[in-house]
Amino acid sequence: MLYWLSTFSDGGDVLNLFQYITFRSGAAFFTALIFGFVFGRPLIDLLRKRQRNGQPIRADGPEGHVLTKSGTPTMGGVLILGALLFSTLLWGRLDNPYVWMLLFVTVGFGAIGFMDDYAKVTKNNHAGLSGKVRLLIGFTIAGIAGFWAAWFHPVELTGQLAFPVFKNVLLNLGILFVPFAMIVIVGAANAVNLTDGLDGLAIMPVMIASGTLGVIAYTVGRVDFTEYLDVHYVPGTGEILIFCSALIGGGLGFLWYNAPPAAVFMGDTGSLALGGALGAIAVAIKHELVLAIVGGLFVVEALSVIVQVLYFKRTGRRVFLMAPIHHHFEKRGWPEAQIVIRFWIISLILALIGLATLKLR
Repeated sequence: MLYWLSTFSDGGDVLNLFQYITFRSGAAFFTALIFGFVFGRPLIDLLRKRQRNGQPIRADGPEGHVLTKSGTPTMGGVLILGALLFSTLLWGRLDNPYVWMLLFVTVGFGAIGFMDDYAKVTKNNHAGLSGKVRLLIGFTIAGIAGFWAAWFHPVELTGQLAFPVFKNVLLNLGILFVPFAMIVIVGAANAVNLTDGLDGLAIMPVMIASGTLGVIAYTVGRVDFTEYLDVHYVPGTGEILIFCSALIGGGLGFLWYNAPPAAVFMGDTGSLALGGALGAIAVAIKHELVLAIVGGLFVVEALSVIVQVLYFKRTGRRVFLMAPIHHHFEKRGWPEAQIVIRFWIISLILALIGLATLKLR
């Protein structure tokens, strides 16, 4: 919104700053961060008042969770989404189709998560919303986003799947691009949702992935950078950096209250929305496969659940002591803080590998 102030600039005054994506990205970060600090405590107090028992804790989960996490309110993702939406609308270019696509996916998946969280706290049961309903709504939102992205992609990239490292390799998915985009977005949403099981575990890897994808988005949105790095140019994606910066600022504001011991959980409201947003960013910037590297931690968490379920149905035995895999390490006696910090380190390493694909051609 404030970008339009640059139209009143003569090129040599302060208003000229508003045309620069880098300036507005920094402003978006601090705006979202301050939003989180200002509204965090009032929101937590409100959630505590409305949720007498807090988020229901799984009876079959790690034994310590019943003692340490009972009564903690959920739906804290509302704080992240509020900061993200407010900051993006304030500092982003509202004539950019990718910005609206990301907001649509984020709000849509946030609504799914909110309904799921609401069902859990009102019924005092961790089952929540039906899995089929969640997937149906999620795939519908992702399908619209897939068409949205394909419509605004350059003609030479429409329906194409780009490969990291191999500079000129494109796979023409044609009409299959939209189903592929749906799988990427819904898969990312649910993978982050599965990762959100310990205090601070999901939000930091989400911020790391967001920062990485934001840098890539800014790069592929500039002709000079894409020519130098020999990557595909996707005009308009530079504005996504503002969205990513706002996500990081809102995430840090939330982490202030989610750090162990958590005063609030993000819940499905936050995890589904943020995961869906990461998937949508990857689709918009034509880096879907790089998302699997940058978000490798989320991939491993999701695969651990899939492997556990399939192996148990086939043999009646378990591969892991408990899935997702972070609970496996809890069962093995690792302290929660140790698991969280080590997973953060892994996320950072994977993000650097993902960034390296820009140069390795």
